[in-house]
Amino acid sequence: MEMDIALRPARVEEASEIAALVAEAYTPYIARIGRKPAPMLADYTRVVRDDEVFVAQLGNGIAGVLVLRRDRGDLLLENVAVRTACKGQGVGRHMLDFAEAHARALGCAAIRLYTHERMTENIEIYRTRGYHETHRAVEDGFARVFMCKSLVGLQQP
Repeated sequence: MEMDIALRPARVEEASEIAALVAEAYTPYIARIGRKPAPMLADYTRVVRDDEVFVAQLGNGIAGVLVLRRDRGDLLLENVAVRTACKGQGVGRHMLDFAEAHARALGCAAIRLYTHERMTENIEIYRTRGYHETHRAVEDGFARVFMCKSLVGLQQP
């Protein structure tokens, strides 16, 4: 059963809580990719100040974080992370729906993202949501899969 999820802009004073949530969400991937995933290396005080960061709230707590950035007329989905205890409650789906609606509201033609090639379950989630793989490349030592979803001509859900 999906809970009542509210998204709101993140506040700088929440940066340490956001960093802890991201670390919790991405720690399981360390063994798989052989190092900390890129989102674990970010300075979330800077990220909250410089990017569009939203938190998903369930009750009184932060259940997820969404980091977006305008890039060449598209919206880049920089990071989406869900607290382990909140997985399976629709938090991630709610944040992805919000990201697409936000991109449309900004007039973006597409929403783009990248993920590590060994995060295969994430690649599959994005494919089922209409993203297609554009290319693969190694950036900053990470083997990344780049994906894109065109928003032109798509009906808003």
